[in-house]
Amino acid sequence: MDLTQLRAFVTVAREGNLTRAAERLHLTQPAVSLQIKSLQNALNLQLFTRTPSGMALTDDGAKLLPFAERVMDSVAEFRQGAAALHSTLSGRLSIGTILDPEFIRLGPFLKRLVESYPQLSTQLQHGMSGWVLQQVKAGTLDVGYFLGTPGKEFHALRLTSFTYNVVAPQGWKTRVAGRDWPALAKLPWLWTPPESAHHRLLTKTFGHYKVTPNKVALVDQEPSMLDLVKSGVGLSLMRESIALREAHAHGLVIADKVSLSTDLSFIALAKRRNEPTIATVFALLQALWGNE
Repeated sequence: MDLTQLRAFVTVAREGNLTRAAERLHLTQPAVSLQIKSLQNALNLQLFTRTPSGMALTDDGAKLLPFAERVMDSVAEFRQGAAALHSTLSGRLSIGTILDPEFIRLGPFLKRLVESYPQLSTQLQHGMSGWVLQQVKAGTLDVGYFLGTPGKEFHALRLTSFTYNVVAPQGWKTRVAGRDWPALAKLPWLWTPPESAHHRLLTKTFGHYKVTPNKVALVDQEPSMLDLVKSGVGLSLMRESIALREAHAHGLVIADKVSLSTDLSFIALAKRRNEPTIATVFALLQALWGNE
């Protein structure tokens, strides 16, 4: 099985006729017929049946067609990304950033971008991930980082997954040890605006258990949130790496029975995914985060 066989399979399925498929593929009809036969032999499946008007998919063929189409779409995207890397990019690219630069690998990404495309000017705007999503949707930002899964109108590259822990002030171990979400909801919580991933994750979680958390303060900056936890004000979500660091350095307490997971993604509007600059940025990030 190879790409030429898959391409022949998809084309014949769409055209429903060997002659028309051969014309679209710029091949002879016997050549296309041979590719279909080879694919069927490789899969040990009958993909088509002959009809008076041409070729019809069997049940097995109909089930496999969506998979073959996705493979061909991915190959096309790969080629578009490779072609974009050979082009000379210029103009301005606005990027929405979130969290700390080290975690999202902003430095290495921008270094590769400016070295490879010195004529491309980048503009960074920092905010909460929900705000970045809104700005990308509005066209104010071209691309940006996002926590969670965006809607279908967005093209998203998942960079990595990570865990949030619930962190409590020093000395609160007896208050959070072994406690589930309903029990933790009764304790004081540091809350965040709707644009925050914390807000989305916690609202969904507490809503699932049909409990209302005890919100004592609204905070929109992670450093301020961390300082308030250290000061004994209440609970907060923290990335696992930060939670472990602060537990070791300052005695903060990590709730041992609960955690939440989410994805760090890079997004653009789906309708803009094949623009040269955006395709190039996604290809660079894919290479940077490829081992995740």
